[in-house]
Amino acid sequence: MTGTPAPAVEPPPLCAGIVHAVAAFDALTSHLLGGPATQPPEFEDVSCPLFVSWHKRSRLGEGVRLRGCIGTLEARPLRNALHDYALTSALRDRRFPPIEARELPHLRCTVSLLSCFEAAAGWEDWEIGKHGLIIEFADPHTGSRRTATFLPEVAAHEGWDKQQTIDHLIRKAGYNGAAVAVRSTLKVTRYQSTTYSLWYEDYSKLSPEGGGAQAQRRPRGSRQSPLVTVSAAQ
Repeated sequence: MTGTPAPAVEPPPLCAGIVHAVAAFDALTSHLLGGPATQPPEFEDVSCPLFVSWHKRSRLGEGVRLRGCIGTLEARPLRNALHDYALTSALRDRRFPPIEARELPHLRCTVSLLSCFEAAAGWEDWEIGKHGLIIEFADPHTGSRRTATFLPEVAAHEGWDKQQTIDHLIRKAGYNGAAVAVRSTLKVTRYQSTTYSLWYEDYSKLSPEGGGAQAQRRPRGSRQSPLVTVSAAQ
């Protein structure tokens, strides 16, 4: 007898880690401060959709605000993509002025690696805090195609429910009419991500011990947590 072939098993999602955040900081600090190119961090150079976000701590310690968030929903080789989007999100997010060298000590970098893209059954078919969203729809007034995305953490961070999230996403796509007019026509794709965040103060303490490769460096006293260009924050 011939057995039934086993179903194909998808590989587990790539987890974001310190090496990815280090690579992003390396790209930005090298650009802003000059000097020789840093040794590329050692990590698997697979193709993956990703976002790089920069946040800045206020000088009075009263909070943290977004300074740039740009990435790609298309899979790109990770090594070059991290370099490109670290700089693009820091310097060319049109919502903010470019990050300057004097801001480095106040920065936090977050790398998000995206996976598990799947069609949602409707605009409510997703979980807050678990899924990121991509919406697509035709503008009923102009017929033009509109699209926008939010990363998984956006809705929970803003305190929005599902309808509020979708309505903000519709507005982010550039539609100024009533959200209810297009809500039921949306094509919704949901996805998941793993993230890793690193403050500059920890990045600056990294030591080249253990072979000298930057990818093997760790912040002292911390533990490791388990070009279509779009922005994914509000």
